[in-house]
Amino acid sequence: MSKRKKCFAVFILNFSLIITLALSQANANAQERIEKPPYLDIAEKILKKGLQEEGAYAILKKITSVGPRLTGSPQAAAAVRIMYQEMSDLGFDDVHLEPTRVGRWIRGEEEQARLVSSQFGSVALPICAIGGSIATPDTGISAEVAEVHSFQDLQKMKDTISGKIVFFNRPMDPTLLETFRAYGEAADQRVSGAAEAAKLGAVAVLVRSLTQRIDDFPHTGLMRYESGTSRIPAACISTKGANLLSGLLKKDPDLNVYLRLDCKELSPVTSYNVVAQLTGTEKPNEIILLGGHLDSWDLGTGAHDDGAGCAHAVEALRLIHELELQPKRTIRVVMFMDEEFGGTGGRDYARSDNRKDEVHLAAIESDRGGFAPRGFGIGVEPKTVEHLQGWQYLFEPLGTLWIRQGGGGVDIAPLAKQGTITIGLIPEFHSYFDYHHSGRDVLQAVNPRELELGAIAMAIFSYVIAQEGVD
Repeated sequence: MSKRKKCFAVFILNFSLIITLALSQANANAQERIEKPPYLDIAEKILKKGLQEEGAYAILKKITSVGPRLTGSPQAAAAVRIMYQEMSDLGFDDVHLEPTRVGRWIRGEEEQARLVSSQFGSVALPICAIGGSIATPDTGISAEVAEVHSFQDLQKMKDTISGKIVFFNRPMDPTLLETFRAYGEAADQRVSGAAEAAKLGAVAVLVRSLTQRIDDFPHTGLMRYESGTSRIPAACISTKGANLLSGLLKKDPDLNVYLRLDCKELSPVTSYNVVAQLTGTEKPNEIILLGGHLDSWDLGTGAHDDGAGCAHAVEALRLIHELELQPKRTIRVVMFMDEEFGGTGGRDYARSDNRKDEVHLAAIESDRGGFAPRGFGIGVEPKTVEHLQGWQYLFEPLGTLWIRQGGGGVDIAPLAKQGTITIGLIPEFHSYFDYHHSGRDVLQAVNPRELELGAIAMAIFSYVIAQEGVD
C-alpha cells in the first residue's frame, strides 16, 4: 500500500472514531435530557450559586449589626430600616412595611443574685430576668429557698412555700433525642412558674435555664402572669449555678438567696413586619411565603434565633431572583416582628386588609437556627405530604433532606386557619439549645456554609411549589 493510501486509511479510521464518539456523546446527552427529573438542573444551579457566594451570612451580619432586637427597642427599629433597604437594594418587588402593635419590656441595668449561707458565706449566682418579669423592690428580696422539680412538687409543698423563693430545678430531659420536645416539656416552669408559685405565697422564683449544657450562661425567655394572681419577680439561673445552689441547699437548707432586678414594662409601640416578593408571572395573587422573625432576645444578638431564619428567607429569594427564574406564583419574604413577646406580627399579617385578594398556598418558616438543614416538616394531612414528598429527590445533593408530616411555626400559624399549608425548615437540632435565648447566640456561633444550605433548601422548595402548586 502506498504511503498516501495508508495516510488516507488512517484518516478515515480516525474520522470514523470521532464521529462514533460524537454520536455516542450526543445520544448520552439526549438520554440525560430525557431522563433527568424535573427541576434538577435548577436545583443544581441554586446550590452552586449559593455555595459559591454564601450570601445568607452577609445578610445575617447586617441583621445582627444593630445588636439585640427586643420588641419595641431602638435596635429592633433599626433592623426594620436596614432590612427594608437591603431588600430594596436587592431589587425585590413591592418592598414595604406593615404595622403591628408590640409590647415593650426592658431588662434594666441591675440583675444580681447571691446565696448567703452561715456555712458557705456569700456566693454569686449567674441569673437573668425572665422576659415580662416585674422588678424586685429597690433593696432587693432576700428569702429562704424551696427547691422543686415540677408543679406537682410545688403542690405537695404548698404549706411551706409562703414567704420563700421557689427554685424550679427541672432539667431538659437528655434522654429525648428530639431536643425541641425536651425543651417543650421543661418550659412550663419558666412560662408559668411565677404564677403558680405566687398562688402559694412565694415572693420570687428562680428557674433552671433551658439548656442541656452545664455552663454559666443563663437563658431567658417569655413568662406569663395570671389575672387576679400576685405578680412576683422571676429570673433564670444558669445550669452551673442551679447545680451549685441545689448542692448547697442539701447541706444548708436554711440558706437565703438575695435577688435584685430592675426590669420594667413600658407602653406598647408600633413596629413593623418587613415584606418583599418576586411577583408571580401567571398567578400573582397565589402566595408562597418564606418567613422568619426579626425580633430577638437581648442577651446575645439573636443570630440563630432568629436572624438565621430571616437570612434564610431573604437569601432564598435573592438566589431565585439573580438566577432570573420566573416563578408562576408570587414568592414572598416576610420578616415578622414580635414572635418572642406575643406573636402580634404573625397575627396582624394574617388579618391585614392587604390579604383580602390573596391566597396563601404555602408558608415556610425558619425558626430553629442556622445549622445544617435536615428536612421539612409539613403541617397538613398525609395525602398532601405524600404529594410534596415527590420533590424530595431535589434535596439529595444537599445531604438527602427528608420531607415528612409535622411542622410550621408561630408566625405562620395564623395562616393555617385560612387553609395555608404550613411548613417548617428543620435544621440539625442537637446543639441549638446551647445558644437559644442566651448570651452565646451571636454571629460567631453560626457557620456560613450550614446557614447557606438552609437558604438553598428554602429556595428550591419555594420555587418548585410556585411552579407546581401543592396538589
